[in-house]
Amino acid sequence: MTPQSCFMIVATIAPAREAGLRELLRSMNTQPGTAGPMNPVLPFGAIDTLHYARLVIVDDAMQADLRVCGVTPAPIPTRLVLMGDCDGPGADCLAAIARAAEPGLRRLFAHCDGFEDGSDVLAWMRAHDVPVAVNFICRLGRTVRRVREDNVLWRVLAERVPRGPIEAPGDAQRRCRALIDYVEAERRAGRLVLTDESPTPLAWQIANLCHLVALPLAALLLAPLWLIALPFAIVALRRLEKTDPEYCPRPDPAALRALQDLEDFDVTNQFTAIGPVKPGRFRRMLVQLILVAIEYTCRHIFHRGYLARVQTIHFARWVVLDDVARVYFASNYDGGHEAYMDDFINKVGWGLNLVFSNGVGWPRTSWLLFGGSKKEPDFKRYQRRHQIPTQVWYKAYPGLTLTDLERASRIRDGLRDAADSDASALAWLRLI
Repeated sequence: MTPQSCFMIVATIAPAREAGLRELLRSMNTQPGTAGPMNPVLPFGAIDTLHYARLVIVDDAMQADLRVCGVTPAPIPTRLVLMGDCDGPGADCLAAIARAAEPGLRRLFAHCDGFEDGSDVLAWMRAHDVPVAVNFICRLGRTVRRVREDNVLWRVLAERVPRGPIEAPGDAQRRCRALIDYVEAERRAGRLVLTDESPTPLAWQIANLCHLVALPLAALLLAPLWLIALPFAIVALRRLEKTDPEYCPRPDPAALRALQDLEDFDVTNQFTAIGPVKPGRFRRMLVQLILVAIEYTCRHIFHRGYLARVQTIHFARWVVLDDVARVYFASNYDGGHEAYMDDFINKVGWGLNLVFSNGVGWPRTSWLLFGGSKKEPDFKRYQRRHQIPTQVWYKAYPGLTLTDLERASRIRDGLRDAADSDASALAWLRLI
């Protein structure tokens, strides 16, 4: 198995160069916000391990909301974010990007502070690669190559599978064996490629096992301290929940239209949002602890096709920025924006509250889990207002949803044993 990982380059934009950068980013797209796979600036399609990527300009507009908490916001410079989800280590993917697109990367980063004509592009990117608090991977081990090969196999079989009714016992098995024999013949002839899965890197297995054990062990060892601190934390939380201001005005209509203009060019959409953390040490500590817990569950539990009960998210991440002053969230999801938000409200509203109730203006929660996102109109205004445009977005396999990926994977897995019985053969044929 090849594990997936990510990278996230964050660099400050030189104020005088922001307009030029925006124009350069627009030139990378074939549709609003959607990158041409082989655009001359950063040909994402040339990187065969890259699932998703995006370029986003992040300003400090939401910092003004701190005034509702009685805090004067400190100015934060506008940043350029280059992020991606990839097969194998993020560092290896960055190296591949640097090899494939060094001239274009120089054009991009020339708009950022600290990048000089003679800068080493790869070293500069690695120096600006920020840690990710939570990285959600829908199906750990499913590579870009596997997705593409599975889709080709599905199309090949769909063109060849008999469409007539099953009329006699054993018909399903015979049809199944004929298709499997055809696939094997095509593979031997080199017309169909189905690559064997790579072994899981030993270093990754060791690191993952250590992480699996270390966090519960640390929590157990610190249990006496937790028990002492817990009553005080509960009192502090309830006091803040009763006094923290809600701030959920309607988003600016022009800003909302700008977001909607970037959506629904594919069966999958992008979502990028950012907002300030509520002032005070307690909220900053709390959001970091919660993100540690979410990262643990995403890494060891939610990597088999779903995030809690939501089954439409390919990749997602939470990142704390500016010394925990802001939280950045980005995801790639199937379907429309409204359905995506409804999915969260109906299935994991408590999970939204866990993290985002620490954000300035979030609808009031009770005991950290309740209320909040269940106030649907307030929540929907809040998330749209905190969403920011994704100037450039890339998807390695357009037109395919997670349902498609899962179905194609089951078709390929069925080559091993689908013909073992009439029932399994019939189920496999129905997938095709």
